[in-house]
Amino acid sequence: METLSLSGNAALVTGSSRGLGLGIGLGLIESGADVVFHGHDERPGGLPKNAPYLQSDLLDTNAPAQLLTDAFSAQPDLNLLVCNAGSIFDIPFLEMDLERWDRTQNLNVRATYFLVQAFARAMVERKRAGAIVITSSINGQQAEIDSSAYDTSKGALVMMTRTLAQALAAHDIRVNGIAPGIMRTPLTERWLNQDPAGAELYAKRTLLNRLGTPEDCAGAVSFLLSPAAGYITGQVLAVDGGMGISQIGNITP
Repeated sequence: METLSLSGNAALVTGSSRGLGLGIGLGLIESGADVVFHGHDERPGGLPKNAPYLQSDLLDTNAPAQLLTDAFSAQPDLNLLVCNAGSIFDIPFLEMDLERWDRTQNLNVRATYFLVQAFARAMVERKRAGAIVITSSINGQQAEIDSSAYDTSKGALVMMTRTLAQALAAHDIRVNGIAPGIMRTPLTERWLNQDPAGAELYAKRTLLNRLGTPEDCAGAVSFLLSPAAGYITGQVLAVDGGMGISQIGNITP
């Protein structure tokens, strides 16, 4: 289906040095896009040799705008943005401190907001249409124990997707999001491997009876950025194996 192709498009994927972001970036390349990868650390192995990689700490106030400037220098035809960078720093609510709270909101929310703003300004200046995908989480709609700051940040990204879709529609820039469920990534593998019974229980909580992979999210993002989704904006697509719609999934008494 030609409308699913991203040939002729170029994307910046933040937080794409590993895990979910890496899978999304590689998936966009498979769909035909040129991709600029980004991460907090030095360039990792596993990236295509000809793909640009930008190192940037998005907790720095000026980092989002500078990252966009560098991305356009690396790929002047940039017209797609995936805001995937984020992390979790939670401790139990009664122990939460201002430093952890600010770190969570500044990385997950503030950086995303101003990254989209910098991207949109560049698109408007160039009179170019664009598309954006923001990575939220099922935690943006379902609370998790000892995850209050992270859950709050992901809920903010759900509303950010909607309000920025409204703000940018007149400029022919679509804004959508994905809400991944439990994915097997370097961030989650440690505790999943430490608790195999828990991992199995999580899998049974999904209707598809398995945990997700970065490739599962890559397909959803590729679709939302593609011409096939040209009449879709302001939506957050759950990529959770059906976890969010069933009380008990495949768990039997």
